[in-house]
Formats: sequence, C-alpha cells, structure tokens
Amino acid sequence: MRIAILGNAGSGKSTLAKRLAEAHGLPLHEVDRLQWNADWTLVAAATYRAAHDAVIAGERWIMDGPGRLDGLAERLDRATHVIFCDIPLWQNYWLMAERQAAWSRGELELRPGGHDTPPSTRDLFEFVWTIDRDYMPKWRALVDACAEDTTVLRVTDVAELAELRLDGSRG
Repeated sequence: MRIAILGNAGSGKSTLAKRLAEAHGLPLHEVDRLQWNADWTLVAAATYRAAHDAVIAGERWIMDGPGRLDGLAERLDRATHVIFCDIPLWQNYWLMAERQAAWSRGELELRPGGHDTPPSTRDLFEFVWTIDRDYMPKWRALVDACAEDTTVLRVTDVAELAELRLDGSRG
C-alpha cells in the first residue's frame, strides 16, 4: 500500500497520515522533513528530489504533504491511494490558528517538519493563501488525472477527517 496525502497547510494531513500509518503499519514520510531545513529555508532541489524518489520507489509508504510540484505527478502515479484534503480556505485558517496557538503553548504534538520554532503566523497565513490561489488548482488537476486503478479520496470538510477510511467510507 502506498498512500499520498496532499492538501493545503493546516488541512489535517499530518493527523490523518499518523492515524493511517498506525492503523495499517506503514512507514510515514513527512514531506516537510524532506523539503525544509531547520531554519525554514528550502533544501536544494536536487537533495529534495533524491530523497523524494527514494521514498516513492518503495512498496509501502505514506507521504504526508504535497512538497514541490516537481515529482508530485510521479508520486501520485506510484500511489495506490491518494487522499486530497481539499477543504475550504476558511477551515485551513481556522486549523492553522488552532495549531499556532497550541504550538505557542508548547502543546503541539505534530510539529511540521519536526521543527521546534513555529513560522510567524502572518507568514504562515500568507503561505496558505498563496497555496490556495496558485497550487490547489494544479493539485486538483493532478488528482483528477490519477489512474483508474488508484483509489482517490477527496476530503471537502474538516469534519470528514476524523473518521475517514481507506475504502472511502466515513464513520
């Protein structure tokens, strides 16, 4: 089983990925760890691509996060399951605000990329807006183009995340 989970920042990908990895005994690979340095600067493109390609060559994995556009189509082609967290922008902002607050209180268990220091809330909200405007349409097109034998699950409301099953059922 190879599961690709993508969506905007704050769309619930990491929580879902962790739950599914535990439920199915799959190794979890957080794209943020492949993509970002400790100071929130991007790793070199070649370094990212080498790490990304090594993961997707495997037979069992969950990859949490879209990462760079370069390589995403190949990841979706290798995936047996694609879960696209395509929730409304306002829900992304709500979740991001909750995450930033929990992080500032030291209560955030799943820190993006394993980072100790959160990005600024202003920068993060601008990033979410840019993703929604510039990347979500591209990701939607890639997800729509997935092979017929790929199970594609589209999450359109954050309430669907907690009970999502790989067969597409909720609850």
